[in-house]
Amino acid sequence: MSSFNKIKFRPFLFSILLSLIITSSVYFFLILYFENYIGFFILFALTLLISFVFITLYLKFFVSKKVKDILEQLIPEQKISGQTLISTNMEDLVEQLKNYSKESQTEMKSMQEKENFRRNFIGNLAHELKTPLFTSQSYLLTLIDGALKDENVNLKYLKIAEKAIERLIFIVKDLDLITKLESDDLKIESTDFNIISIVNNVFEMLEIQASKKNISLILENKTKQINVFADQEKIHQVLTNLIENSIKYGKVDGTTELSIEKIIDNKLIIRITDNGNGIKKEHFERLFERFYRIENSGNRNTGGSGLGLAIVKHIIDAHNEKIYVESDFGVGSEFSFSLEKSN
Repeated sequence: MSSFNKIKFRPFLFSILLSLIITSSVYFFLILYFENYIGFFILFALTLLISFVFITLYLKFFVSKKVKDILEQLIPEQKISGQTLISTNMEDLVEQLKNYSKESQTEMKSMQEKENFRRNFIGNLAHELKTPLFTSQSYLLTLIDGALKDENVNLKYLKIAEKAIERLIFIVKDLDLITKLESDDLKIESTDFNIISIVNNVFEMLEIQASKKNISLILENKTKQINVFADQEKIHQVLTNLIENSIKYGKVDGTTELSIEKIIDNKLIIRITDNGNGIKKEHFERLFERFYRIENSGNRNTGGSGLGLAIVKHIIDAHNEKIYVESDFGVGSEFSFSLEKSN
Protein backbone atom coordinates (compact mmCIF):
# COMPACT_ATOMS: atom_id res chain seq x y z
CA MET A 1 0.00 0.00 0.00
CA SER A 2 1.38 3.42 -0.96
CA SER A 3 2.11 6.07 1.68
CA PHE A 4 -0.72 8.25 0.37
CA ASN A 5 -3.28 5.43 0.65
CA LYS A 6 -2.05 4.72 4.17
CA ILE A 7 -2.54 8.37 5.04
CA LYS A 8 -6.14 8.17 3.81
CA PHE A 9 -6.89 4.78 5.40
CA ARG A 10 -5.47 5.35 8.89
CA PRO A 11 -7.75 8.29 9.89
CA PHE A 12 -10.72 6.39 8.47
CA LEU A 13 -9.88 3.27 10.50
CA PHE A 14 -9.12 5.35 13.58
CA SER A 15 -12.48 7.11 13.29
CA ILE A 16 -14.36 3.82 13.04
CA LEU A 17 -12.56 2.27 16.02
CA LEU A 18 -13.04 5.34 18.17
CA SER A 19 -16.70 5.52 17.18
CA LEU A 20 -17.19 1.87 18.14
CA ILE A 21 -15.54 2.46 21.51
CA ILE A 22 -17.71 5.49 22.26
CA THR A 23 -20.86 3.73 21.11
CA SER A 24 -20.05 0.56 23.06
CA SER A 25 -19.36 2.57 26.20
CA VAL A 26 -22.96 3.79 26.24
CA TYR A 27 -24.27 0.36 25.30
CA PHE A 28 -24.96 -0.63 28.87
CA PHE A 29 -26.85 2.59 29.51
CA LEU A 30 -28.94 2.25 26.38
CA ILE A 31 -29.91 -1.37 26.96
CA LEU A 32 -31.50 -0.40 30.26
CA TYR A 33 -34.07 1.83 28.50
CA PHE A 34 -34.60 -0.07 25.25
CA GLU A 35 -36.13 -3.49 25.40
CA ASN A 36 -36.94 -3.24 21.69
CA TYR A 37 -33.88 -4.50 19.82
CA ILE A 38 -34.87 -2.71 16.61
CA GLY A 39 -34.98 0.66 18.35
CA PHE A 40 -31.72 -0.16 20.08
CA PHE A 41 -29.92 -0.99 16.85
CA ILE A 42 -31.30 2.16 15.17
CA LEU A 43 -30.02 4.30 18.02
CA PHE A 44 -26.73 2.37 18.01
CA ALA A 45 -26.27 3.01 14.29
CA LEU A 46 -27.11 6.71 14.64
CA THR A 47 -24.68 7.07 17.54
CA LEU A 48 -21.98 5.30 15.55
CA LEU A 49 -22.61 7.50 12.50
CA ILE A 50 -22.62 10.74 14.45
CA SER A 51 -19.46 9.74 16.32
CA PHE A 52 -17.75 8.80 13.07
CA VAL A 53 -18.70 12.09 11.37
CA PHE A 54 -17.53 14.26 14.25
CA ILE A 55 -14.25 12.37 14.71
CA THR A 56 -13.56 12.46 10.96
CA LEU A 57 -14.24 16.21 10.84
CA TYR A 58 -11.98 16.72 13.85
CA LEU A 59 -9.14 14.79 12.24
CA LYS A 60 -9.63 16.45 8.86
CA PHE A 61 -9.87 20.07 9.95
CA PHE A 62 -8.21 20.38 13.35
CA VAL A 63 -5.31 17.94 12.89
CA SER A 64 -4.81 18.95 9.25
CA LYS A 65 -4.78 22.60 10.35
CA LYS A 66 -2.00 21.81 12.78
CA VAL A 67 -0.06 20.00 10.07
CA LYS A 68 -0.60 22.96 7.73
CA ASP A 69 0.76 25.31 10.41
CA ILE A 70 3.82 23.09 10.77
CA LEU A 71 4.22 23.07 7.00
CA GLU A 72 4.12 26.87 6.88
CA GLN A 73 6.82 27.02 9.55
CA LEU A 74 9.03 24.45 7.81
CA ILE A 75 8.79 25.82 4.28
CA PRO A 76 10.10 29.38 3.77
CA GLU A 77 7.56 32.00 2.69
CA GLN A 78 9.18 32.45 -0.72
CA LYS A 79 8.53 28.77 -1.44
CA ILE A 80 4.78 29.10 -0.92
CA SER A 81 4.21 32.72 -1.96
CA GLY A 82 3.25 31.63 -5.46
CA GLN A 83 0.48 29.36 -4.16
CA THR A 84 -2.93 30.88 -3.56
CA LEU A 85 -3.73 28.29 -0.90
CA ILE A 86 -1.97 25.66 1.10
CA SER A 87 -3.98 22.50 0.72
CA THR A 88 -5.61 21.02 3.80
CA ASN A 89 -5.59 17.61 2.17
CA MET A 90 -3.18 15.37 4.09
CA GLU A 91 -1.93 13.80 0.86
CA ASP A 92 -1.12 17.21 -0.62
CA LEU A 93 0.58 18.35 2.56
CA VAL A 94 2.83 15.31 2.63
CA GLU A 95 3.57 15.73 -1.09
CA GLN A 96 4.56 19.37 -0.51
CA LEU A 97 6.86 18.37 2.34
CA LYS A 98 8.46 15.67 0.20
CA ASN A 99 8.97 18.06 -2.69
CA TYR A 100 10.47 20.68 -0.42
CA SER A 101 12.77 18.08 1.12
CA LYS A 102 13.95 17.00 -2.34
CA GLU A 103 14.44 20.62 -3.43
CA SER A 104 16.39 21.37 -0.26
CA GLN A 105 18.65 18.36 -0.78
CA THR A 106 19.21 19.36 -4.41
CA GLU A 107 20.01 22.94 -3.40
CA MET A 108 22.43 21.77 -0.72
CA LYS A 109 24.16 19.45 -3.15
CA SER A 110 24.39 22.25 -5.72
CA MET A 111 25.80 24.62 -3.09
CA GLN A 112 28.40 22.04 -2.05
CA GLU A 113 29.43 21.51 -5.67
CA LYS A 114 29.69 25.26 -6.24
CA GLU A 115 31.70 25.66 -3.06
CA ASN A 116 34.08 22.87 -4.12
CA PHE A 117 34.39 24.42 -7.57
CA ARG A 118 35.03 27.86 -6.05
CA ARG A 119 37.68 26.44 -3.71
CA ASN A 120 39.40 24.54 -6.51
CA PHE A 121 39.18 27.51 -8.85
CA ILE A 122 40.72 29.91 -6.33
CA GLY A 123 43.46 27.40 -5.55
CA ASN A 124 44.25 26.83 -9.21
CA LEU A 125 44.12 30.53 -10.01
CA ALA A 126 46.46 31.34 -7.12
CA HIS A 127 48.88 28.67 -8.35
CA GLU A 128 48.77 29.96 -11.93
CA LEU A 129 49.34 33.57 -10.86
CA LYS A 130 51.93 32.74 -8.23
CA THR A 131 54.42 31.16 -10.63
CA PRO A 132 54.88 34.10 -13.07
CA LEU A 133 54.62 36.67 -10.27
CA PHE A 134 57.31 35.06 -8.13
CA THR A 135 59.49 34.40 -11.16
CA SER A 136 59.42 38.00 -12.34
CA GLN A 137 59.84 39.31 -8.80
CA SER A 138 62.86 37.11 -8.03
CA TYR A 139 64.73 38.07 -11.21
CA LEU A 140 63.91 41.77 -10.84
CA LEU A 141 65.08 41.74 -7.21
CA THR A 142 68.29 40.03 -8.32
CA LEU A 143 68.86 42.81 -10.85
CA ILE A 144 68.14 45.48 -8.23
CA ASP A 145 70.61 43.85 -5.81
CA GLY A 146 73.45 44.33 -8.29
CA ALA A 147 73.02 41.94 -11.20
CA LEU A 148 71.90 44.88 -13.34
CA LYS A 149 75.55 45.94 -13.66
CA ASP A 150 76.60 42.46 -14.79
CA GLU A 151 76.37 42.53 -18.58
CA ASN A 152 76.54 38.72 -18.72
CA VAL A 153 73.21 38.19 -16.95
CA ASN A 154 71.25 41.47 -16.87
CA LEU A 155 69.65 41.12 -20.32
CA LYS A 156 68.97 37.40 -19.74
CA TYR A 157 67.22 38.08 -16.43
CA LEU A 158 65.12 40.87 -17.94
CA LYS A 159 63.97 38.56 -20.74
CA ILE A 160 62.98 35.85 -18.22
CA ALA A 161 61.05 38.41 -16.17
CA GLU A 162 59.39 39.67 -19.36
CA LYS A 163 58.26 36.14 -20.28
CA ALA A 164 56.82 35.63 -16.80
CA ILE A 165 54.88 38.90 -17.07
CA GLU A 166 53.73 37.94 -20.58
CA ARG A 167 52.32 34.69 -19.23
CA LEU A 168 50.58 36.65 -16.47
CA ILE A 169 49.01 38.87 -19.13
CA PHE A 170 47.79 35.75 -21.00
CA ILE A 171 46.11 34.48 -17.84
CA VAL A 172 44.40 37.82 -17.13
CA LYS A 173 43.22 38.22 -20.74
CA ASP A 174 41.82 34.69 -20.85
CA LEU A 175 40.11 35.18 -17.48
CA ASP A 176 38.52 38.36 -18.78
CA LEU A 177 37.38 36.60 -21.95
CA ILE A 178 35.90 33.58 -20.20
CA THR A 179 34.11 35.86 -17.70
CA LYS A 180 32.54 37.77 -20.57
CA LEU A 181 31.55 34.53 -22.29
CA GLU A 182 29.87 33.23 -19.13
CA SER A 183 28.03 36.49 -18.44
CA ASP A 184 26.85 36.88 -22.06
CA ASP A 185 28.67 40.22 -22.34
CA LEU A 186 30.53 38.88 -25.35
CA LYS A 187 28.07 38.50 -28.20
CA ILE A 188 28.45 36.08 -31.08
CA GLU A 189 28.47 37.95 -34.41
CA SER A 190 28.03 35.31 -37.08
CA THR A 191 29.07 35.94 -40.67
CA ASP A 192 29.90 33.84 -43.75
CA PHE A 193 33.62 33.12 -44.07
CA ASN A 194 36.03 30.60 -45.54
CA ILE A 195 37.21 28.34 -42.72
CA ILE A 196 40.06 26.92 -44.86
CA SER A 197 41.58 30.39 -44.90
CA ILE A 198 41.35 30.58 -41.09
CA VAL A 199 42.98 27.15 -40.71
CA ASN A 200 45.89 28.16 -42.97
CA ASN A 201 46.30 31.36 -40.97
CA VAL A 202 46.48 29.42 -37.69
CA PHE A 203 48.96 26.93 -39.18
CA GLU A 204 51.22 29.78 -40.28
CA MET A 205 50.99 31.43 -36.86
CA LEU A 206 51.92 28.18 -35.02
CA GLU A 207 54.44 26.90 -37.55
CA ILE A 208 57.50 27.99 -35.56
CA GLN A 209 56.11 26.48 -32.36
CA ALA A 210 55.43 23.19 -34.17
CA SER A 211 58.89 23.14 -35.80
CA LYS A 212 60.56 23.15 -32.37
CA LYS A 213 59.15 19.64 -31.82
CA ASN A 214 59.27 18.72 -35.52
CA ILE A 215 55.47 18.33 -35.55
CA SER A 216 53.88 18.37 -38.99
CA LEU A 217 50.71 20.46 -39.40
CA ILE A 218 48.50 18.78 -42.00
CA LEU A 219 45.26 19.96 -43.60
CA GLU A 220 43.60 16.92 -45.14
CA ASN A 221 41.05 18.83 -47.22
CA LYS A 222 42.31 19.62 -50.73
CA THR A 223 39.60 22.15 -51.51
CA LYS A 224 40.54 25.81 -51.04
CA GLN A 225 37.16 27.04 -49.83
CA ILE A 226 34.59 25.76 -47.33
CA ASN A 227 32.25 28.48 -46.07
CA VAL A 228 30.70 28.41 -42.61
CA PHE A 229 28.30 30.69 -40.74
CA ALA A 230 29.82 31.61 -37.38
CA ASP A 231 31.77 34.27 -35.50
CA GLN A 232 35.04 34.37 -37.45
CA GLU A 233 37.17 35.82 -34.63
CA LYS A 234 35.90 33.33 -32.05
CA ILE A 235 36.32 30.30 -34.34
CA HIS A 236 39.85 31.53 -35.08
CA GLN A 237 40.50 31.40 -31.34
CA VAL A 238 38.94 27.94 -31.02
CA LEU A 239 41.20 26.57 -33.77
CA THR A 240 44.24 28.32 -32.28
CA ASN A 241 43.62 26.89 -28.81
CA LEU A 242 42.98 23.33 -30.02
CA ILE A 243 45.90 23.21 -32.46
CA GLU A 244 48.24 24.86 -29.95
CA ASN A 245 47.25 22.28 -27.31
CA SER A 246 47.90 19.52 -29.83
CA ILE A 247 51.40 20.88 -30.39
CA LYS A 248 52.13 21.47 -26.70
CA TYR A 249 51.22 17.98 -25.61
CA GLY A 250 52.11 16.16 -28.83
CA LYS A 251 55.17 14.02 -29.15
CA VAL A 252 58.35 14.99 -30.99
CA ASP A 253 58.28 14.12 -34.71
CA GLY A 254 54.51 13.77 -34.46
CA THR A 255 51.62 15.12 -36.51
CA THR A 256 48.62 17.39 -36.01
CA GLU A 257 45.99 16.80 -38.68
CA LEU A 258 42.90 18.87 -39.34
CA SER A 259 39.98 17.66 -41.44
CA ILE A 260 36.57 19.10 -42.27
CA GLU A 261 33.70 16.74 -43.04
CA LYS A 262 30.00 17.17 -43.77
CA ILE A 263 27.66 15.59 -41.23
CA ILE A 264 24.35 16.63 -42.78
CA ASP A 265 23.43 19.18 -45.43
CA ASN A 266 23.87 22.21 -43.19
CA LYS A 267 26.38 20.90 -40.64
CA LEU A 268 30.14 20.38 -40.74
CA ILE A 269 32.46 18.76 -38.23
CA ILE A 270 36.02 19.98 -37.77
CA ARG A 271 38.45 17.40 -36.40
CA ILE A 272 41.91 18.08 -34.90
CA THR A 273 43.78 14.81 -34.50
CA ASP A 274 47.27 14.11 -33.12
CA ASN A 275 49.40 11.10 -32.28
CA GLY A 276 50.56 12.38 -28.90
CA ASN A 277 50.32 10.81 -25.44
CA GLY A 278 46.52 10.68 -25.38
CA ILE A 279 44.18 11.20 -22.45
CA LYS A 280 42.81 8.70 -19.94
CA LYS A 281 39.02 8.26 -19.92
CA GLU A 282 38.62 9.43 -16.32
CA HIS A 283 39.76 12.93 -17.30
CA PHE A 284 37.17 13.46 -20.04
CA GLU A 285 34.44 14.94 -17.82
CA ARG A 286 36.75 17.61 -16.39
CA LEU A 287 38.81 18.47 -19.45
CA PHE A 288 36.95 21.73 -20.05
CA GLU A 289 37.14 23.00 -16.47
CA ARG A 290 39.18 26.10 -15.76
CA PHE A 291 42.82 25.28 -14.98
CA TYR A 292 42.16 21.54 -14.94
CA ARG A 293 45.25 19.60 -15.97
CA ILE A 294 45.60 15.88 -16.46
CA GLU A 295 48.45 14.01 -14.80
CA ASN A 296 50.70 13.93 -17.83
CA SER A 297 50.16 17.56 -18.72
CA GLY A 298 50.81 19.10 -15.33
CA ASN A 299 54.03 20.68 -16.49
CA ARG A 300 53.39 24.39 -16.52
CA ASN A 301 56.59 25.08 -18.41
CA THR A 302 54.60 24.63 -21.60
CA GLY A 303 53.10 28.09 -20.95
CA GLY A 304 49.55 29.24 -21.56
CA SER A 305 46.85 30.24 -19.11
CA GLY A 306 45.28 26.84 -18.44
CA LEU A 307 41.99 28.24 -19.70
CA GLY A 308 42.26 27.29 -23.37
CA LEU A 309 39.82 24.37 -23.40
CA ALA A 310 37.37 26.16 -21.10
CA ILE A 311 37.29 29.08 -23.56
CA VAL A 312 36.83 26.68 -26.48
CA LYS A 313 33.86 25.05 -24.74
CA HIS A 314 32.18 28.38 -24.00
CA ILE A 315 32.62 29.64 -27.57
CA ILE A 316 31.22 26.44 -29.10
CA ASP A 317 28.30 26.46 -26.64
CA ALA A 318 27.61 30.10 -27.51
CA HIS A 319 27.23 28.99 -31.15
CA ASN A 320 24.75 26.29 -30.00
CA GLU A 321 27.13 23.67 -31.33
CA LYS A 322 28.80 20.60 -29.79
CA ILE A 323 32.40 19.70 -29.02
CA TYR A 324 33.62 16.11 -28.73
CA VAL A 325 36.70 14.35 -27.38
CA GLU A 326 38.07 10.96 -28.36
CA SER A 327 41.37 9.66 -27.09
CA ASP A 328 43.34 6.46 -26.59
CA PHE A 329 45.97 6.78 -23.90
CA GLY A 330 49.40 6.35 -25.44
CA VAL A 331 48.03 6.59 -28.99
CA GLY A 332 46.65 10.10 -29.50
CA SER A 333 43.65 12.41 -29.20
CA GLU A 334 40.98 13.94 -31.37
CA PHE A 335 39.02 17.10 -30.54
CA SER A 336 36.15 17.88 -32.88
CA PHE A 337 33.34 20.42 -33.02
CA SER A 338 30.36 21.09 -35.25
CA LEU A 339 29.63 24.27 -37.20
CA GLU A 340 26.84 25.49 -39.44
CA LYS A 341 27.67 25.36 -43.11
CA SER A 342 27.06 28.55 -45.02
CA ASN A 343 24.51 28.53 -47.83
